[in-house]
Amino acid sequence: MARIVVDVMLKPEILDPQGKAIANELPRIGLKNFTDVRQGKRFELTVDGEVTEELLAQAREAAAELLSNPVIEDVINVEALED
Repeated sequence: MARIVVDVMLKPEILDPQGKAIANELPRIGLKNFTDVRQGKRFELTVDGEVTEELLAQAREAAAELLSNPVIEDVINVEALED
């Protein structure tokens, strides 16, 4: 079985309290070189058989219409996951 990965991130202008909380904690555990953190979502869609361009197009449609909220999120990536 093959998988398609969809990555969704908050739009840059949307506040990200979870990312901010993580960014604030990184120095506490000794990681001081990171200046910002943005959190997102990753979906893995499993398909029977091979990932085709048609299946990728369907995944893009699902990402745009169901997996993301286009008001506050951007679909960043839709691709076949290599095993």
